[in-house]
Amino acid sequence: MAEHEAVTGGPTSVEYIQHHLHNLSIGEGFWTLHLDTFFFALGLAVLLGWAAKKVGDNLDPDNPTGLQSFFEVMFEFVEQQVKDAFVGYNPLIAPLGFTLFVWILLMNAMDLLPVDLLPYLAALVGIHYLKVVPTANLDTPLALAGSIFALIIFFNIKIKGGLGFIKMFLFHPFPAGNVIVKILLIPVNILMTTIEELAKPVSMGLRLFGNMFAGELIFVLIALLPWWIQFVPGGLWAIFHILIITLQAFIFMLLTIVYLSIAHQSMDEEH
Repeated sequence: MAEHEAVTGGPTSVEYIQHHLHNLSIGEGFWTLHLDTFFFALGLAVLLGWAAKKVGDNLDPDNPTGLQSFFEVMFEFVEQQVKDAFVGYNPLIAPLGFTLFVWILLMNAMDLLPVDLLPYLAALVGIHYLKVVPTANLDTPLALAGSIFALIIFFNIKIKGGLGFIKMFLFHPFPAGNVIVKILLIPVNILMTTIEELAKPVSMGLRLFGNMFAGELIFVLIALLPWWIQFVPGGLWAIFHILIITLQAFIFMLLTIVYLSIAHQSMDEEH
């Protein structure tokens, strides 16, 4: 398709790829706001909230609808992960894990739409750039990971106390017994613990972004093939990508549960 367009004066392959990876944005530099990412992420969040409210308002344990059954299966699945990975009890964890899992799954699933469909429809109303996968934009995964990081800090301080939180940086991960050695190891502990804590949101965000961006790019590359060839590789990649989008949502949700579980442990339990 792209080769034909290049011959007839349309975009080249490089221009086609760059166009599909370009966001609808306002602002410049650090203050750039990706409107398409915000719109689709917010829209899917509203859709999830509306569906959850609809199920809650019409809850019927005897004759559940398909949507109710879906939510029940998802919640029971997440609840089991919480039971297996979370130490202690916090009523926030299961609903948080459920929301993250389903919301990220919905955002990831936008990658299964034909790559030219929504951009083409947007172009008809004068919108020339449109990226439809929020998690393929670094802003969304890092924002999600940053929110989890804020909860990790909050629960660390709540469970350990302010002094306990500071002690975690001073005497972890090398809690030597000798007082002099403890003092000497404080700079090393501060550095190691800071790196360890910051690595949590960074790794969560970059893992989700990397997998979704790569998946989107492969779909764009497949779209460069002649239309009569696209169906086989596109269909095979879509089937495989269903596993990827589900797995990435699961990993993000599970890491959230694990990291919050660690935050709920006292210093003695961690050691």
